Amino acid sequence: MSDDYDLDAGPDPAAFAAASPEVESPADPVAAVGIGPGNPDYLTPRGERAIREADVVVGFETVVGFVDEVIEGDALTCGYRDESETLDRFAERVADGESGTALLMGDPNHSGYQFVGKVQRAVDRPVAIVPGISSLQVAASRARTPMEATTFVTLHKSGDVTPDLDRLRDDAGRRHLLVLPRPYDWMPGDIAAELLDAGANPSLEALVFEHLTHDEEARTTTTLDELASHAGGSEPSSTPFSDLSVLAVRTA
Repeated sequence: MSDDYDLDAGPDPAAFAAASPEVESPADPVAAVGIGPGNPDYLTPRGERAIREADVVVGFETVVGFVDEVIEGDALTCGYRDESETLDRFAERVADGESGTALLMGDPNHSGYQFVGKVQRAVDRPVAIVPGISSLQVAASRARTPMEATTFVTLHKSGDVTPDLDRLRDDAGRRHLLVLPRPYDWMPGDIAAELLDAGANPSLEALVFEHLTHDEEARTTTTLDELASHAGGSEPSSTPFSDLSVLAVRTA
């Protein structure tokens, strides 16, 4: 059964997931599959197979909805409020001998470790990550920010993000930045204001990508100074940007 946790007091399920390497060649593992940015063209064949062959899959309702045509078993969907209860039901099915797959947006290695840790704590089997294509990788391609020259930070998680913001403050202007914002208290405008407060050059080029790979994909090209005008607030109405956004800040 899944344990209770407090993301401010700990233990952070992401730390639990990253505490040790995966078991080598595990028998009957639970797969944690990255489904990409939600466009079926970006779902890897290995990930699709793990979804299709599972007796039961679990994931957030919006995530499961992107791959519902691939699912042949039962789908257990959840939101934040019933996440623990749903994972317990999933764990019971797996304990009874059914094959299980957990679904995550993008690549589980990019801001998905909290959910990986929750799945890992809930089930009695090893969990094997099946990496996927992330919107982060698509954004890096669109912005032409090579990953080796880029600092990546995800704010799209629960709990304290101060260490992540510190990394952005330290590297702004020295390296490209790629940021997954957190709806809706750390959106692109808030991040830009934070960087300016740390002394970043107001004229640095900033690009906000929304709904990457989907028909409604949009790009806003601006500067840190202009982007910071959208800072403040913690509601959808306080920002012009979608909750499915990636921020890229290019070096001079």
